[in-house]
Amino acid sequence: MFLRHLAAIALASSAAFAHDIPNDVTVQAFLKPEGTRLRLLVRVPLRAIRDINFPERDGGYIDIPASEAQLPGQATLWISDFIKLYEGETQLAKPAIAATRLSLMNDRSFTSYETALARVQGPMLPPSTNVVWDQTFMDVLFEYPIQSQNSAFSIDPVMGRLGLRVVTVLRYVLPDGAVRAFEFNGDPGLVRLDPRWYQAAFRFVEGGFYHILDGTDHLLFLFCLVIPFRKFRTLIPVVTAFTVAHSITLIASAYNYAPDALWFPPLIETLIATSVFYMALENIVAPHPMRRWMIAFGFGLVHGFGFSFALRETLQFAGSHLLTSLLSFNVGVELGQLLVLVGLIPALDLLFQYVVAERIGTIILSALIAHTGWHWMTDRWSTFRQFNIVWTASMTAGAMRIAMVLVIAAGIWWFVKRRNPQSNQPDTARATSTHLADES
Repeated sequence: MFLRHLAAIALASSAAFAHDIPNDVTVQAFLKPEGTRLRLLVRVPLRAIRDINFPERDGGYIDIPASEAQLPGQATLWISDFIKLYEGETQLAKPAIAATRLSLMNDRSFTSYETALARVQGPMLPPSTNVVWDQTFMDVLFEYPIQSQNSAFSIDPVMGRLGLRVVTVLRYVLPDGAVRAFEFNGDPGLVRLDPRWYQAAFRFVEGGFYHILDGTDHLLFLFCLVIPFRKFRTLIPVVTAFTVAHSITLIASAYNYAPDALWFPPLIETLIATSVFYMALENIVAPHPMRRWMIAFGFGLVHGFGFSFALRETLQFAGSHLLTSLLSFNVGVELGQLLVLVGLIPALDLLFQYVVAERIGTIILSALIAHTGWHWMTDRWSTFRQFNIVWTASMTAGAMRIAMVLVIAAGIWWFVKRRNPQSNQPDTARATSTHLADES
């Protein structure tokens, strides 16, 4: 009796292990409109298809013919029921399952649409293949009826239930043969595969707005910029200089005018922390309104590269509207900055009017920010030093591209100075009196 109970526990434990939620799952997919049908090719690891016992033969190997017969039902239950496709704004009807196949883990047919289609429509694995069930892929071909292959299509893939961390790699094959690659983590929501310009613009305005609100280092730098100079006339050139500068490097980076080396992001993150630390120190020592916009412009170039790292993963949603998306992201960043300033400036005015004297308050707030910036700077510098940088030809090309960006930035700076010759006058007394008049 004891042995019988022990065997039952062992079998139950084995079954539970077999149906555990997998940690990492990669879903590969192709989507292509052809005439009046939309073809969706999907490859999913069979270990992500849970709550079912696939037939086995002697030795614990999967029974391929019997398991193949179960694939259409599982494809509907686990995949097509959780994928919504749209033609324009109209959701497409449920698809027909045109073909299913089991494939080995070392199969590389999903490197292109043509080879993937040939695999799923080809012969099944030999019945004598010795492979366990969780070492195979399930390949499925879905076909959706559509009105025209030239319509604008969207997809809402809810694949997060397949594992703890799910990455979906989707390649959208346009009717002219061009391919757009997408990569989603978890459930990304509605993704427009061929967005109109205004759809891309709205998405990137939203992305820029929330990015600046989530970027603590960018917000602290902005905080340092405005603590001593909160009057509208003094603040406009400072914020404008920062905006123009980060726009230049953000756009330049999107057009591959920045190094693509692994050490470049840690370097930029270190410089961003340095900018926060420096601005806080300047507030403590000697803030100067006539020099502030120049410093904001210089550090804005660095922050623009930082924005580009966050933007890099979302550029896949721009479609053919790259420049529109970049400008829209910038608009979102500026709207976020404006929201912060609208709340920050009155709060500082109230603080300095009723709680603490302005100069003392500026020193205290800046000292706290300098402390944070110093720790960021040392931590990020430690990360940057771990890279063994060997100068290569590609790095030379990257340096030349950055030099071109700096030349453009210098040209803009020169143009602004020519348009505003008063900013070239080294009249510190005039600048100080203007600042005092603003504060009064």
